[in-house]
Amino acid sequence: MPSLMHIGSDDVIIDLAATCREEVLAELASLLSARHPELSPDRLLHLLLERESMGSTGIGDGIAIPHCKVPGIEIPLFAIGRSSEGIEFNAIDGQLVNLFFLVVAPEGDAGLHLKLLARISRLLKDAAVRSRIIEAASAAEMAAIVTEQEGRP
Repeated sequence: MPSLMHIGSDDVIIDLAATCREEVLAELASLLSARHPELSPDRLLHLLLERESMGSTGIGDGIAIPHCKVPGIEIPLFAIGRSSEGIEFNAIDGQLVNLFFLVVAPEGDAGLHLKLLARISRLLKDAAVRSRIIEAASAAEMAAIVTEQEGRP
């Protein structure tokens, strides 16, 4: 299965400073905006909060996959954040969230957007993979685990 995600250590925040949902989204939006100057952190945060207002992207098992579509980008962009304490994110199982996997997709490609969300969800629902990511010692190790696992069928 060809890889749809390109994640490097610069796309990872190994220890989020955030303590609430909006701060998590702002921190991840700032990371992406710093790496992709065409993205306004405020606009990105607005789009993410707008999406969260429709229903939490906290999918359970300590995972959230905040996402939005952004006009003007050509390829999907990703950021990963980890909180060892866990953050209240209105997850469907009511549990705190430790892993945040931000997906920013091109506006016009709904099929790709859905395919990415499904792949990430499947990847993170594997308890062994989730444990490896949570226990990773560095941003590079986290990125490597995700990249290695994402390429598997």
